[in-house]
Amino acid sequence: MNLWLLDTGPVVAYFDARDPQHEQVATALESFSGKLVTTSAVIVEAMHFPGRVPSSALILVDFLLASGTEIHEIASLEGLTDAAELMAKYADIPMDFADATLVLLGDQLNAYSICTLDRRGFRSYRTRSGKAFELVLDGE
Repeated sequence: MNLWLLDTGPVVAYFDARDPQHEQVATALESFSGKLVTTSAVIVEAMHFPGRVPSSALILVDFLLASGTEIHEIASLEGLTDAAELMAKYADIPMDFADATLVLLGDQLNAYSICTLDRRGFRSYRTRSGKAFELVLDGE
């Protein structure tokens, strides 16, 4: 099964028709037939961004349900430690917590295709096992 890690940027762009990346993201997500996976940290960020619209949180939840997106938790002490170490390693890029959780999830699931607008970060980030990410939006 085709598996994509889902980052915050595409989620926000998908719901904001004024976003310059909206059409590219909408085309990619609407034509994707595999499984979307993300982390709770990404969902927290995504819930925060489209706050201009009162029902945006419900719209996001509806999207997650309709798409069957799996949400993984990376909040154990070990996971938090691993995320903090990655954030320190990539501080010059920089890497935020949500990005770190996606890198960790990629290793856990052996999934390296990511739907992200953070091209600089995810072209540079490597998993603990040294794997690079495939930026699926760059392939369009």
